[in-house]
Amino acid sequence: MVSYLQRTYQEAGRRSRRMHIARKFEALLDKHRRPDGRKWTGAELAEATGGVVHRSYVTNLRKGRIESPGYDKLKAVANAMGFPPELWFSDYPLSEPAVYESVDYDSIAERLEHLFASIPDERTGKPYTNEAVARESAGAVTEEEVAKIRSGELPDPSVDHVLSLAEVFGVPASYFLERERKPPIISPSMLEASKDETVTAILNKSLRLPEREKQMVLNIIKQFEEMHGAQDGS
Repeated sequence: MVSYLQRTYQEAGRRSRRMHIARKFEALLDKHRRPDGRKWTGAELAEATGGVVHRSYVTNLRKGRIESPGYDKLKAVANAMGFPPELWFSDYPLSEPAVYESVDYDSIAERLEHLFASIPDERTGKPYTNEAVARESAGAVTEEEVAKIRSGELPDPSVDHVLSLAEVFGVPASYFLERERKPPIISPSMLEASKDETVTAILNKSLRLPEREKQMVLNIIKQFEEMHGAQDGS
């Protein structure tokens, strides 16, 4: 039963992601048109990407038929149409960490390795293992695939892999995709806060809340701060 429910959940997630990409593609095609004002056709994108994507691939991507489009293909389309690759996932429902510093990492493997070094497993307080990440992803990415992405043996992971890894670590998918920018990393203060189980629980529970409810939680915390500040000053 558990296996059946897990497979059902994974398939629903894949369908949702495929349609998210399809809807996003239609919006990008409408906004980032050719210089003459026309929408890009499949044939034109095939030519503009130097054959990295084919006409049929563009059609299937628009219809939500591509199971796991690779980053290189999405990047090629973005470069041809003239928009940053991270726009593919700019509205995907994953929250940005609150405090950033910058560090220069070029590859997805380096960026993933940084997450392993920076964000501990909340259940153990120790660094994540490949097995733990695979388990947290509910099978969307296997232990072997995690190892290959970390080592660079799998340099072009699928969209499902990227989204699943981002969700496990609680970072936006754009963290892996902003190749031309310096990616965000967690500051020392955030790392220190992550060692507190209650703080970590509050963060993880709030990640999936709608923006309005996140603001309500923040306002409550601010009220507690003001209350304690007044008591300390009395």
